[in-house]
Formats: sequence, C-alpha cells, structure tokens
Amino acid sequence: MRGELIRVLSGVEEKANELKMEGFEPDIVLFGKEAYEFLKSQVNAEFGGEDTVSEISGLTIRVVEELGKDAVVIDSKILGLGLGGAKRVKIIKD
Repeated sequence: MRGELIRVLSGVEEKANELKMEGFEPDIVLFGKEAYEFLKSQVNAEFGGEDTVSEISGLTIRVVEELGKDAVVIDSKILGLGLGGAKRVKIIKD
C-alpha cells in the first residue's frame, strides 16, 4: 500500500517540478474520478479513517470525472492562454 501512495506522490511532484522548470507555477491537480478514489483509499489505508483528500504535495485537488485513471498538474493562471501549463500523470497503471 505505502509503495503505491509514494508512487502517486512522486508522480505528482515530478510533474509539478517539470512545470516549475518551464517557468510555470503549478497550483492545482485535477484528478479523474477513479484516480481520486484510488488516492483516497491509499491515504485512508495508510493513515486510517474515511476522510476526503483535498491537497497533495501542497497542490489543491479537484475531481474531473472525465480524466478517469489519470491526473493533470496545472498552473491555473496560465492554462488556456497558450501552450503549456499542464502535465498529465498516469495514476492507475493498467
């Protein structure tokens, strides 16, 4: 269990760092519904309880059902204004 949680945290942090190196300021992670439920189950198994997860690695979490098993780290101030500002992460490996 702990290994999966560390993998997810590392993936999100890696994409956030890539964005920072490109000059962006990532502030939100959009999780697909399945990806969020997976993250939530990992956190609750590790720390106990049935709480929701609202933040990961200092980034706010939002659920976007259409992303499914993936998550996208974004700079919400830049997204949509041009190229860049987002990096996708595979949360649930097939």
